[in-house]
Amino acid sequence: MPDKPAPEIELIRAAYAAFNARDIDAALATMTPNVAWPKAFKGGCVLGHQAVRAYWTEQWSEINPHVEPIAFHPEDAGRILVDVHQVVRDLAGAVLSDEHVGHRFTIEHGLIQTMEICPPPLSGH
Repeated sequence: MPDKPAPEIELIRAAYAAFNARDIDAALATMTPNVAWPKAFKGGCVLGHQAVRAYWTEQWSEINPHVEPIAFHPEDAGRILVDVHQVVRDLAGAVLSDEHVGHRFTIEHGLIQTMEICPPPLSGH
């Protein structure tokens, strides 16, 4: 039997699945109340569930992103770097970007505390 993924990886997978399903409540359930989340398309970051909800609601009114985690790279201090395949479309369906990016998550008390965008991990892409 294959090893069961670490709970942190399951948590992050659940967050991506909820994001892609546009299920904000399920996504927020994976995060601490004072989560820090980057505003990828605007710059800066937002803090807390209500700010994340408002940012995603605005984002989804302008673009249609789909993010698929490809590989997970555990790091020190409860951090996990995720290689993400990100495809962003406009609302008519035209592809605006199709690229690999890195998302570094910090997990605290079994929930996502921060996410930051960084270069993808070096891999075979």
